[in-house]
Amino acid sequence: MLSPYETAVAAQRRPALEHADGPLDLRELVRLATLAASSHNTQPWRFRLGAAAIAVVPDFERRCPVVDPDDAHLFRSLGCAAENLVQAAAAQGHAATVHFDAPEQCLTVRFEPSAGLGPTPLSRALVHRQCTRRPFDGRPIAADAGALLEQAGTVGRARTRLIDSPALRDTIIDYVRAGDVAQLTDSAFRRELIHWLRLNDAEALATGDGLAARTSGQPSLPRWLARPLLRFVLTGQGQADTDTANIRSSPLLAAVLAADDSPAAWVDAGRAYERLALQATALGIRSAFINQPVEVPSLREPLRRALGLAGETAQLLLRLGHGPVAPYSLRRPVEAVIEVDA
Repeated sequence: MLSPYETAVAAQRRPALEHADGPLDLRELVRLATLAASSHNTQPWRFRLGAAAIAVVPDFERRCPVVDPDDAHLFRSLGCAAENLVQAAAAQGHAATVHFDAPEQCLTVRFEPSAGLGPTPLSRALVHRQCTRRPFDGRPIAADAGALLEQAGTVGRARTRLIDSPALRDTIIDYVRAGDVAQLTDSAFRRELIHWLRLNDAEALATGDGLAARTSGQPSLPRWLARPLLRFVLTGQGQADTDTANIRSSPLLAAVLAADDSPAAWVDAGRAYERLALQATALGIRSAFINQPVEVPSLREPLRRALGLAGETAQLLLRLGHGPVAPYSLRRPVEAVIEVDA
């Protein structure tokens, strides 16, 4: 028998609607868009429905000013949601174009019927994609799969570079470890992170967002018991050791790069990541973020030099590998994220 948490996940992640012709189901598109990745699972988006378009609007009340002071992750998250709209529309026989309006700070995704479109491996992966915090089993990723991942992770001004160099892996581990210590010894970062932790199933079900304990393998505990334990669990050294082991279990790392560091580039980086992650999911490959060297300002330039970048910026870092499916995180109801005209 499914628990209430598992029942909610099953409802939110039911298979995408598929048909080759007919009108678009815009609410179905929004459901699938909400399954996109976002920092701390904050889901910082709202959706404005039009006749043949959906505007993806930032929800700045859900921003993370400590870990993401310039809102780069927020706009990457909007790009992730927009890419899900593109893939979900294809499953309903519609082509989609994405336009970022910098002055308005929103994305508009427009749809039109296309006889050549239908369900794809990426559209079917929408309900299965996840960011897992678990170690992988070390099995290698085939070269032809790597080529598909790099191809999928190229959108607009963003591209994906796969990393299999042992020396560069060790350097990235050093930067991730330094980032873990810097973040988890910062009281403001800890407060912000704890704000988004859902320490038991009841909290996760009540909010539909945040980092649920079960997704990281932690027991579901009442807040009065779990909160005092966090000072022993959330330590820089402990997290650094966990991340080191997780990275070493991963046969490939990947960096999502962009031609510049503007909001438009952040959006493209989000789209590139989401398409990469969907392609990985379709291939049975898991992915997980290791963004600490991107998030800690003092580590960005050393990372850029280590990657040998000339002009490009590192937008996201992740690890790739094989392993079991982890528990899924929850999402807010569609009704909570659709803007209704007053």
